[in-house]
Amino acid sequence: MTTPPPIHKLFDHDLLQTRYARLLKTKKTVDFLQREAANEIADRLTMVKRSFAQATDLFSQTGQLTQALANSPKVGTISRRDQLQEKNPENLHLAPQSQDLITSALALQWANDLPGLLIQINRALKPGGLFLGALLGGETLNELRTAFAVAEQACEGGISPRIMPFADIRQMGALLQRARFEIPVADRDILKARYASPLALMGELRRMGGANAMMARRKTPLRRKTLNYMIDYYNENFSSQDGRITASFEIIYLSGWRPKET
Repeated sequence: MTTPPPIHKLFDHDLLQTRYARLLKTKKTVDFLQREAANEIADRLTMVKRSFAQATDLFSQTGQLTQALANSPKVGTISRRDQLQEKNPENLHLAPQSQDLITSALALQWANDLPGLLIQINRALKPGGLFLGALLGGETLNELRTAFAVAEQACEGGISPRIMPFADIRQMGALLQRARFEIPVADRDILKARYASPLALMGELRRMGGANAMMARRKTPLRRKTLNYMIDYYNENFSSQDGRITASFEIIYLSGWRPKET
């Protein structure tokens, strides 16, 4: 038997867990994106004309989606997989054909092996089971990404990975098909949030647990000259007449069914 190639690690999961555990202790987490995704997934579930005896919510940070599922008359027993208690979130350890419903809200974008994770989800669903998920898409923080790229090029002569690479909606549709989901659907919403300044945006990203956790991130502190250049560029190009800046968040919603045996 050939040994599968090692997974290329884009993200530092230990760092992600440490940061989020620290956030929970401060009780200063920002969860408006989690709330948006949880409510949308719950709304989509209301349009499904069947019930689900056994459901699992994968790694949704705040528990809002788990609670929404608990309030649904269509869902029976619910298990929540907490990312803080997972030693290896790339391995779901779910028994084959054990789940009627699997959901996930804004956690899958941190997967080092998203195609493999989707295959595991499909394998864990019973025939006729449903997957409903949400993850951040490629338009997320495009303003901040652009401002940092321009600033680093101008001040340092090169660009470093400041903003994580997010999924493209066309890629997600193809990945659902590759994982052999039936009736795969990928669609998106783009939310526009407004902040007093780029620094206010960056502070809120940290309180979401969304600060840079890429393995290839620059370990040295950000230069003040680069930061000031980024702030000026952001203010000049992505602000309204009232002086507040805009930040985009793209949420890609996924759904797919495990094919029935017959």
